[in-house]
Amino acid sequence: MSSNSKIEWTEATWNPVTGCNKVSQGCKFCYAERLAYRLKRMGNIRYRNEFEVTLHNDLTELPIKWKKPRIIFVNSMSDLFHEKVPLEFIQKVFKTMEKTPQHIYQILTKRSSRLKELSPELKWPHNVWMGVSVEDMRVVNRISDLLEVNAFVKFLSLEPLIGPLDSLQLNGINWVIVGGESGPGSRPMKKSWVESILSQCKDAEVPFFFKQWGGVRKDLTGRKLNGRTYDEMPSTNNDNQLLLASSY
Repeated sequence: MSSNSKIEWTEATWNPVTGCNKVSQGCKFCYAERLAYRLKRMGNIRYRNEFEVTLHNDLTELPIKWKKPRIIFVNSMSDLFHEKVPLEFIQKVFKTMEKTPQHIYQILTKRSSRLKELSPELKWPHNVWMGVSVEDMRVVNRISDLLEVNAFVKFLSLEPLIGPLDSLQLNGINWVIVGGESGPGSRPMKKSWVESILSQCKDAEVPFFFKQWGGVRKDLTGRKLNGRTYDEMPSTNNDNQLLLASSY
């Protein structure tokens, strides 16, 4: 349940939980759901329940074995703050992250209200980056919820971007990722939407990462915006403390 990741903004994945269900339009063509069904057909026992929420207790301490520092995306195949994941299980995951300060952990959720509710029950070490997915204006409330969380680094994943986001609340946000939808049925992303977000990030001095244009063949559309790539990330020192330097 770990691997070197092909996701552009991380290095590895760790999935102590698998499975989820759709909560908003950003979930419509969920890559994790498609992959889960494929993995079950391939005989992967972790996906015996297909895309039903499944807890893997034997994986909650896996990163302790990884001595070399990594940037780790937590639950690329689920949502740690899903209603079916008990608080006690989430606390186990956080305890492992606290025990492994050599790693940086990136968590994304669409369930920002539960994240906000449980935040006081969790210990937030500096190496945990907490983010919310925001695909269009209908779910910008997730940003307000994130800003009330005790995480040291807070970020936005504006992917799949399926509508304009022209007035983002970026005060208190440390990183923004933008990406178009990819795979079968993918909905197009307008260049003007991306340029608006880039401009807002520049004004707010927030690091901007452009992941992809997307499309059915994302390898053909690439990830250049106006002739260049944008790979900005939050800067941290050896203790995973946030530095305030950013450049474009």
